[in-house]
Amino acid sequence: MQNNPNILQEIKQMANDFYHEAIEIRRHLHSIPELAFEEFKTSAFIAKKLNEMNVSFQQGIAKTGIVAIINPEKAHIKTIALRSDMDALPLNENCNLDYVSTNHGVMHACGHDVHMASLLGVAYILKKLEPHLQGAVKLIFQPSEEKYPGGASVMIKEGVLENPKPLHIFGQHVLPTLEAGKIGLKPGKYMASTDEVFITINGKGGHAATPELNIDPIVIASHVVIALQQVVSRFANPGTPTVLSFGKISGNGRTNIIPDSVLIEGTFRTYSEEWRADAHKKITNIAEKIAESMGGSAEVFIDKGYPFLVNDIELTRNVKSYAVEFLGENNVVDLEIRMTAEDFAYYSQILPGCFYRLGSAIKDKPITNLHSSTFNVDESCLETGIGFMAWLAYKELSN
Repeated sequence: MQNNPNILQEIKQMANDFYHEAIEIRRHLHSIPELAFEEFKTSAFIAKKLNEMNVSFQQGIAKTGIVAIINPEKAHIKTIALRSDMDALPLNENCNLDYVSTNHGVMHACGHDVHMASLLGVAYILKKLEPHLQGAVKLIFQPSEEKYPGGASVMIKEGVLENPKPLHIFGQHVLPTLEAGKIGLKPGKYMASTDEVFITINGKGGHAATPELNIDPIVIASHVVIALQQVVSRFANPGTPTVLSFGKISGNGRTNIIPDSVLIEGTFRTYSEEWRADAHKKITNIAEKIAESMGGSAEVFIDKGYPFLVNDIELTRNVKSYAVEFLGENNVVDLEIRMTAEDFAYYSQILPGCFYRLGSAIKDKPITNLHSSTFNVDESCLETGIGFMAWLAYKELSN
């Protein structure tokens, strides 16, 4: 291999060679999903595979995380990082698969099993390519992408971006609306910040037939939810994408019982830290004032989550050029911004990063969305994900 200048074809062949093992890895990981910071079996399995490849690594970062390194002797020249998430979602799987989840109520419904299998395939290729690499590659297997405070923030605090310090970081994520075999990218701001909004409306409960004796928190909550729509429609700059949605309203009453309090839960997402802070104040002020005007009170707690994700513009342009070289121009797609969120954003706020999409749509099948109980992928995306990320690493170190 050292004497073969056609590294691109070598990488494609090795991705193809590893493809069937990658499917086995993905299916095994799919069958043993674990929730955030509980990925013990998952972590042990990844460690076993890295040992088999003779790749050095460190376990126990952010509890269950793993950091491996390829070509550490050349870390002083240049180091880049590749990241995969590990955790699953609290969801009952509704797929007719031979490798369905064996952990009841937990499911890999966001493709993290694909991400881990892909990164292990990348480790396999890069280990064989070590003599050709002009630097080192950190492989980050990160816990808890799906749950605050996010495993990325914890791993950063525990030094994942130090010793050696990567110059750039890259991540990939399956996209069920993009055909398998394709890659999608968006330079600049790509994914929104995300905050969880909790509003407790306090009133005075009692018999539903005597409303004059009560302070009805259900009615107050209804007014609050409607009024808060103004945060987006009347206060947000139209040039700053913003979402405020409520997914849960709960009051422990009955048909003839008005409860003492009602809990409203929702999410706030945007692309500006200044507006984010201002919107938090507006949400709090509107809820409190409306509740007060109707005789009740409101307690507002906004749990500040992930920042918005920024893809470094120049780096993303480079990645796009690598993708065109590897896959052909017809298989590289420009994406729009998304209001979904990702804790990869913590990395991208610290050093130049690129978070791109791996097409995973199953041909001639209805699209099953991420975070759904029927989510599945076209497993051919594994060969694309493995090969392209290995090529990306090789090119970036050679740049």
